[in-house]
Amino acid sequence: MELFQIVALALIQGLTEFLPISSSAHLILPTEVLGWPDQGLAFDVAVHFGSLIAVVVYFRRDVWVLLRDGLGGLVNNRYTDEGRLAWLIVLATIPAGLAGLAFKDFIESHLRHASVIAATTIGFGILLWWADVRGARTQALAQLNWKRALWIGMAQALALIPGTSRSGITITAGLMLGMKREAAARFSFLMSIPVIALSALLLTFDLLSLEQVPWSELVLGTVLSCISAYLCIHFFLQFINRIGMAPFAIYRLLLGAALIWMIVG
Repeated sequence: MELFQIVALALIQGLTEFLPISSSAHLILPTEVLGWPDQGLAFDVAVHFGSLIAVVVYFRRDVWVLLRDGLGGLVNNRYTDEGRLAWLIVLATIPAGLAGLAFKDFIESHLRHASVIAATTIGFGILLWWADVRGARTQALAQLNWKRALWIGMAQALALIPGTSRSGITITAGLMLGMKREAAARFSFLMSIPVIALSALLLTFDLLSLEQVPWSELVLGTVLSCISAYLCIHFFLQFINRIGMAPFAIYRLLLGAALIWMIVG
């Protein structure tokens, strides 16, 4: 790939992994508009790994406490709020894992089309706006129970459909269940750690079959994706209560319209 393509795709992946605006919709646009070649499996692994590093580093203290108290609860059968949250994250990860195993091949073969991405970008954008307006936004993260976590986990499974946006659908589900904006976003980001890790692991197994690996491109993609994802998480959590979800919903509508224009044009 050309240097500009590497930089652009890595930054796009890092930003759109955690903003509720669909990474797949953004990755298809430059390919269609600029005629770029497919970035390939190896690059996908690299940018996913960069996003994983970013979210783990940003929430490093939370991750440590979640691991410590979650595993500690198994030993002494006493769960702190953080220990309980750790197991709620595990519970919420199960639906996406099962759905991925069951439907991955079908989705890759039948749903990775611009028309599907345009429809889901618009449809789930409207749902995000509705959830933000109608949601009670009263529940803190400490008030999350296993039923709500499971519902959010089932919503996360829908993100396998291109254009849905993993962060978008999980934040939408959290808002619909009455969570505060920051609480829904924080839970969504923490949920992303096992999901991105599993995704990167599966892609890595596929990567082992490749004969040539462009290491310089992968390292650059990983670094840029990590930096952009880290900044995205930081500023999103800083401003989410102030700006709400309407700007992201409007952006998704415009993006979906651009995709439809590309299809019919």
